[in-house]
Parts: sequence; C-alpha cells; structure tokens
Amino acid sequence: MPAARRERVYFSQALFVAAVLALAVRSFAQGESPTHPPAVEKKVDAVYPVGAPHPDKEVTVMVRVMVAVDGSATKPEIVESGGPAFDAAALTAIEQWKFRPATRDGVPVTVHVRIPFLFAPPASAATDGGVQAAAADGGVTVVAVQDGGAPVLPEVTQTPAPQAAPPPAEPEPPTTTGARRSRADGGEETIEVTGTAPVHRRPVPSRGTSDFQIETAQLAEVPHANASDFLKLAPGVLLTNEGGEGHAEQVFLRGFDAREGQDIEFSVDGVPINESGNFHGNGYSDTHFIIPELIESLRVLEGPFDPRQGNYAVAGSAEYHLGLADRGLIAKISDGSFGTQRALIAYGPPGAGNDTFAAAQIYQTQGYGQNRDGHDASAIAQYEGKSGDSQYRLTAQAYTASFHTAGVLRDDDFASGRVGFYDAYDSRQGEDAARYSIAAALESRADHVIFNNQVFAIYRPLRLRENFTGFLLDVQDPQQNPHGQRGDLIDLQVAETTVGARGSARWSAPWLDSQQQIELGYFARHDVASGFQQRIEAATGAPYLTEADLVSNLDDIGLYGDANLRLLTWLAVRGGVRADLFTYNVQNLCAVSSVEHPSPQNPQPDVSCKTQENFGAHREANQSASTASTAAMPRVSLIFGPWSGVSFSASAGSGVRSIDPVYVTQDRATPFAAVLSGEAGVTVEEQLLPGLQLVFASTAFETHVDQDLIFDQTAGRNTLAGATNRIGSANALRVSGKFFDVAANATFVHATFADTHLLIPYVPDLVLRGDGSVFTELPWTLNGRPARATFASGITFVGRRPLPYGVRSDRIFTIDTNFEIGWPVLRAGVSITNLLNTQYRLGEYNFASDFHSQSEPTLVPVRHFAAGAPQAFLFTLTTNFGGTP
Repeated sequence: MPAARRERVYFSQALFVAAVLALAVRSFAQGESPTHPPAVEKKVDAVYPVGAPHPDKEVTVMVRVMVAVDGSATKPEIVESGGPAFDAAALTAIEQWKFRPATRDGVPVTVHVRIPFLFAPPASAATDGGVQAAAADGGVTVVAVQDGGAPVLPEVTQTPAPQAAPPPAEPEPPTTTGARRSRADGGEETIEVTGTAPVHRRPVPSRGTSDFQIETAQLAEVPHANASDFLKLAPGVLLTNEGGEGHAEQVFLRGFDAREGQDIEFSVDGVPINESGNFHGNGYSDTHFIIPELIESLRVLEGPFDPRQGNYAVAGSAEYHLGLADRGLIAKISDGSFGTQRALIAYGPPGAGNDTFAAAQIYQTQGYGQNRDGHDASAIAQYEGKSGDSQYRLTAQAYTASFHTAGVLRDDDFASGRVGFYDAYDSRQGEDAARYSIAAALESRADHVIFNNQVFAIYRPLRLRENFTGFLLDVQDPQQNPHGQRGDLIDLQVAETTVGARGSARWSAPWLDSQQQIELGYFARHDVASGFQQRIEAATGAPYLTEADLVSNLDDIGLYGDANLRLLTWLAVRGGVRADLFTYNVQNLCAVSSVEHPSPQNPQPDVSCKTQENFGAHREANQSASTASTAAMPRVSLIFGPWSGVSFSASAGSGVRSIDPVYVTQDRATPFAAVLSGEAGVTVEEQLLPGLQLVFASTAFETHVDQDLIFDQTAGRNTLAGATNRIGSANALRVSGKFFDVAANATFVHATFADTHLLIPYVPDLVLRGDGSVFTELPWTLNGRPARATFASGITFVGRRPLPYGVRSDRIFTIDTNFEIGWPVLRAGVSITNLLNTQYRLGEYNFASDFHSQSEPTLVPVRHFAAGAPQAFLFTLTTNFGGTP
C-alpha cells in the first residue's frame, strides 16, 4: 500500500476511535447529567438613555424574564427599577436575547431568570461612540441551586453583542458570583443571575478609533484556516506565506511589512508569541498552535498608543482571547480536497465558565501541487477558578508540526511552460516546528485596587529549510579548493526558551463626578536563544558552509503608568508612559568567516568559522558582545464625545522594536529601532432599530520609523534598511442584526523611504476586506431545538504592490464561503476556499536567481512568485455530547 494511502487509512481509523470514545463519554454524561440551566446564545446590551435625569450616576435595573422551551425571552418584568428611562432600555434589550433552554433529564423546561443591567454613566464609559449597559460585570453566569444544597452547574455561555469598535469599559463593580432559586408561577424555577469577568479580561479603555476589540461572534463562521486569519477582521491586514502550510504568516498592517511578526506585538491572553532572537526574523510569531475554535475575541490596536504595549508594537499589537462557548464534549471531523483531514476534540465542563476547557486537534494534508504535504497537532488546556476573593487561571499548551514547502518559482519559467503553477524547484524545503508553554494568572482586589499578576514559560524549537535563489550564491573564492555551485538551500536551526512575568495594579475612584482610573504595571522577560544556519549541498545533502552560529541571552524589563481620566462629560484623556530596559549578551560562535591575508601554510580555505586573523595570527572562532539601553515611550489619546453616538479621537505615541542579535556590537548605544505615530479618527455607533446595530470607524494616520527592516532573499532573512514614512487611512464598518452580521474594511497607505521617497517594496497601498454571515432557524426540531442554517463568506481584494526595481505585482481577489446546518448536538458543513478557483500569486518578488532552468543564467532580477491555494472543499461534521442541548 502506498505511504500516502496508508497514512490516510491510519488517520481515518484514528477518527473512528475518537468517535467511539466520544460516544462512550456521551453515555457516561447522560447517565449522570443533572438539570442544566439556560444558556445565553445572543446578548444585546442596553443603550444608556439619552437625557437621563442623573447622567453621572451608575444605575442598576433587575429584570425577571421567562425563558421558554424554544429559548425565547418572554414576559419580561422589572423587579428592581432604575427609573422609567432605564427600565425601558433594559426591557428593549432583554427582548432581543436568545437562550438555549433549561433542561431537566434532557427535556427542555420553562424557567424564570433574573438579570441585572448595570448602566455606566457616559463620563466613565469607554465606548466613546455610544454608551451601553452590560449585564453583571460584562459576563453572565447562571447558577442552578438544588433546594437546600450547594450550587451546581455554575455556567452559561454567552455571545456578546457583535462589535467592530471598542466595547464599553465600566467602572469596576464588586466581583460577585452566586445564585438564588425560588418557586413561582405554578412551580417554575426562578434563577437569579450574577457574574464576574474572567481573569485579565476586563475591558481595556479604548485608545481611539484604531483600537479594535473584536468579538468574533457570527463572523467566526467565515472560513479561517488558522488563528492568523482572524486578523483580517481588522482593517488593513494582508496575509501571505511563501513558507508553506505551517510557516508563520507574513503580515502586512497599515503600510508595514511586518514579515512574521517583527513589527506587531502578538500575545495570547497575556502570554507573548513573538520570539526575541530568532535568527530567521527577530520577533518571529507563529500562531498555528492556537486552535481556531478557541478564539473568542481579539484586540487589534493599530499603532503604539497604549502603555501596555511593549517590544515589537511598531505597526501595532494583536492579542487573542481564548474561550470555549459550547459546553460538553465537542467532536469535529473534517475531510476535503488534497487529502486534507482534521480531527478536533474539545471539552467544556457544563459547570464551568467559557475560560475552563481542554481541546486538541490533529491535522494532515497532501497539499496542492508539489511538495506541500504537512502534519500538525495541538493541545490547549485551561482552568479558571476562585480562591476566596481571588480568581486564578492556569493554562498549558503543546504544539508540533512537520511539513514541506514549495518555495518560489520564476515567472519566466512558468510562462515558458518549464514549470507548472503549483510546482517546486527544491523538494528539500520545509519546516519542523514545536511550541510548549505554561502560564498562571491571578487577580485579587483590595478596596479600590485590582491586582493582576501572570507568569509564563515557553520553549520553542524550529528547523527551517528554504531556497530562494537556487544555485547562485556559492561563488568560487580564490582561496577555496575548486568547486562548482553546490546549491543555496538554507538549513536553519533555532531553539528558544522564554520565562517571564507581567502584572498591574488598577486604582479606581470618583473624582470630578466621574470614575477615574490609574494603572501601574510591569513586564519582565528573559530569552535564551540559539541560531545555527548552514548551506546544504544539493548533490550530497551535507552542509558545506556555516553562515551563523549564535547563542543569545536577552532581557526586557519594562514599567508603565497609564491614566484613564474623564475630565469633562465630553472629554477623556487616556495615556501615560512606558520605559523598557533591553540588555543583550551575544556569543557569536562563528565570528570570523573570511581573512584578508590568511596564513600561507594553513589558509583554512574551506573552513567556515576560522581561527586566525591577518597573516595567520591565531584567534578563537567565537566573539562575545553585550550592550544595553533604555527606551522611554510616551503615549496619549484624547477622546471627544460621544454626541448622539458620534465620538472623535486623536492619538500619538512612540514604540520600539529590539534589533536582531546578529547586529549587536559591543556597547552599541541604542539596540532598537524607534517609531513615532499619530492619528485622528471618528467613530459612529448607532442602534438603528431594535436588534440592528451599526458601528463605523475611520482614521487618518502617519508613522515614521528611524531604522526599518527589509527581507533579503539572498540572506533568507530580514536585513537593515533606512528610515521610512507612512501616511494613510483605515476604515471599518460593521452592521449586525437578528439574522445577519456583516463587516467591511478598507485601508489605503503610501509607504516610502525617508531619503529617496521610493515606495517600500511589497507593501500594498490598497487592501479591501469583507466578512459576512447570514443565519436563520429552520422548522425542523431535535430534542426540542430548531435546526439552524448559516451561510458565511469572506472577500479579499489587494491592489498592485510595489516590487524592487520599479515594477508592480498582480492584484489579488479571492472569495471564501462556508455553509453549515444542524442542531447544537449535531451540525454538518462545507467550506469552499478560493470559490472562483482563481490562479493568483499570493507573494511576488523581484530578484536574481539560477535554478538551472535557463540555458544562460544571468544576474538580472526577474519576477518570482509563491502560488496561492486553488479552490478547495472541506466537509465538516460536528457533534456535542453531554452539554446543554
């Protein structure tokens, strides 16, 4: 049996075993499942009433509502009044809520629930484009209590109101959890609702128009191959990848070619993803370890405007928040084009919140075209609990991947028919990667101060093999023994260990008739990174040249202060300053690669790391260098409004990117690149009709970087460039209703070098993106629940990008779709990526190469490209055992 077919059979057998195990767990869960309380599927925040009699006061309204067997919220009544205007706003919101019904022995039952709405005054809300009231601390937990007994099943999931702009950030109320059940209306249960925000999830005050705190909501149904794809929900993001299935995506944001993370600070629930000291690219960020089904929300802040942002926040930052909305045991299997198969098992205990879960996935593909096969597996487990007045969260993660990559093709070879569009030159290209991490977070409270602390440890090995130039760079040196071109394949080995901590103390108190906040925080990180790069001979597979061998100890310790002040009812000032100390201790184990006047007796002609200086004077092959410097980064945002849902903002700030250890020299004064950025924008947030919400944001920005990086194909990594400037505009629109959720964004940018005013290569000047989802309930029921159908689509358009030597790339236009139908317990779906089956070039470059495809090779730069994926189908079956049906 062929190896590929044998792997496919083994994988199918593994899926069958997983399904059998899931059925066994289901049987066990059904045998011991107690009564399940209702769960919130759709939550609509109440709008702070315009012209309220006390606009500087917090108001709470308690609403009692009946949750029917179909999950609808009916017969709402006010239990505790906050005044006519506030009562009406709360009733309007609760009528739009949708629940999963409560169940007893698997049968839907009618219950009553009590839900408090906390109306934060406009002066302290952070929406700045419309003030809303959220239920109990921004999260809802429903707890069913047995008569005379302890609470059981303290969980109900929620889907927050879809937003494309920052959500409201209310003054911190007391953290409480609990429930009270009583009998009313002929024996129906009444469940009182209280809740807490998860550790480190309390809304961060908005930094203006470009602070996108995005709830994925229904847009999670749009096809997303990995965690990076969710970044497209923010304006101006383009993803490309010449490195293959499991290689970190190249990210373009607001005129920055951030490569694989050099200009964007990536994190997941506070744990950093950027790899300091990675020889392939300092700041390399591989997000493939994040399981897409666990992404609950993300915050994309475009620009260095928040003092919490640290190293690499040049173009901005992106933080993923994980959670599992579905409770019970979820099993998902997928099978599709090009031998692509995926299995996912996730578990969310019915008695715990969204932040307690365990999930694991395994994936394999034969890949489209040549040399694109791959395998990966990932597991993430998280537990959140309480101890007295403190909350804590524990997280563990493991990921491993192995795959091949096609690399790039010469455009003239494709045009002449010498290679196919999806072919590859060098079958040895590929990557082996892994990541393992643990983290612990603790939140506690004392009087008016909330304390947060987190520790983390990460281990990340990587082996990368790439060949951009074929047989071009191995020129004959006069001192070397005679040889021909042996090949330019790079074999890079990286290993990095990271330990660190971060924390903050946020003080909140009334002043000037408004809640004011001051936060002080710290960040500490230590990295031990090794990087070893060689060139591999094509004929033998043996290394013939060592280009780098580095061992680096890197430290980054930062402090920040941040203020959130509402000075007037229409003016908020947010910002502060951050200061970081960067220290480097770099051991270069291959410090001497050439000698101008070698020893005549022993010239070491073919030794990569030489042990002599001029005229044969002995020296060791290594060289140490250390340096340190401090960066101070002031940041401020002014928020004006809101006036009838319209607010304006102006932000300015500076950020840094630490330099690659290979460029460190002894006592270099500033081992980092600095960025200055400013913007002005407007946000409009309006509830057009009950259940119909609109959010629009538009901003104009300008950025200057004193020392940029540009990718060099001959070196296979980022290299230093000069100063650069960017000016442009980013715009976003999101409209959500009872049966649809649509988002669109457009970004235009003009990015140039500061000295020559030439366009920066590879940076797109126009990026358009649209995501939409339409959903409805169908008349077919299962276990008392109607079927639900969802159709979602994502559309991308990218303008012609500038390439080196004055040429432009082709445009990119793709459409991805997904259709799903079923019930909470059983769903089936099919996704189609590249719906039009467009043959497009995902990445385009312009440089010299020689892949032995030309009769007379030259050093003239020619067009190269990395092929985008063709049309692909993926069929998915999802089932949920033991959770709320």
